[in-house]
Amino acid sequence: MRVLLPRSSRFAALPCTALLAVTLGLAAPQGARAQQLEPRSYSNQPIGLNFLLATYQYSWGDVVTDPSLPIKNADAKVNAVALGYSRVLDFWGESGTLAVVLPYAWVSANGQVEGQAKSVDRSGFADLGLRLSVNLLGAPALSLKEFGDYRQDTIVGVSLVVTAPTGQYDSTKLINVGTNRWSFKPEVGVSKALGQWILEGDASVTFYTDNNEFLGNNVRQQEPLYAAQVHAIYNFNPKLWGALDWTYYVGGRTSVNGTLNEDLQSNTRWGATLGQSLDAHNSIKVYLNSGLYARTGTNFTTVGLTWQYQWGAGL
Repeated sequence: MRVLLPRSSRFAALPCTALLAVTLGLAAPQGARAQQLEPRSYSNQPIGLNFLLATYQYSWGDVVTDPSLPIKNADAKVNAVALGYSRVLDFWGESGTLAVVLPYAWVSANGQVEGQAKSVDRSGFADLGLRLSVNLLGAPALSLKEFGDYRQDTIVGVSLVVTAPTGQYDSTKLINVGTNRWSFKPEVGVSKALGQWILEGDASVTFYTDNNEFLGNNVRQQEPLYAAQVHAIYNFNPKLWGALDWTYYVGGRTSVNGTLNEDLQSNTRWGATLGQSLDAHNSIKVYLNSGLYARTGTNFTTVGLTWQYQWGAGL
């Protein structure tokens, strides 16, 4: 059985928050480029609908570990905010979204550097993020009036997330907010409606350009990072939904001036998400995610809150 949710809740998929999750993950210090969890990344929306999003996120724990850095027993607290804008577009008869996100972060970290206890505080803009998402199957481009008769079955989509090296970066510092490099993350996702449940999964790979100003003029390289996510989403009522989230990512080994570091990642994280539609234009989402197993770094916890305002398409 397929469920048609009322209009007030069916636009609560937060299509820009997948990008918010990525860029807020990048808003941590260098070495903590975590794989964030984001349900409902692939969904259908009326053409011409606009989304404005604001997010606050707090992370704590092993957020700064990087074998390239001479830091031991590292611990950090990261407060990050982000503003994002997304618009639903018609791509050859199927729906898609184009989104942009700008994050800002405050970092407080401590650890031992060459046997000496050190602490540091940083703040600044993190890397700008862009996301293009195109549904290939099961999400036709519809007007708001036509969307009233739409029922989700199976959606297949692809996306590309690009982060640009616009964040604050100082090559003389151990800890930075920006990454001083580009990243490119192509992804394919599938979303299947089963009554009040939606099962969703995606697979991605992230490619990184070189950082040619790592602790001076050193060259830091990173191998591709492969990731998979699974989400079980349940619609409690037309305005409230929740999800259990899981991700596994592997790869991402780094090198400095051609010397490999022992930092191959093979990590697992879990999360939970709750979304609430407030009215026809406003909705909020709260989320929590944490590490289940971390072979190298990224063993930390994150909590966050997102507010979304939507308009256009005759809404």
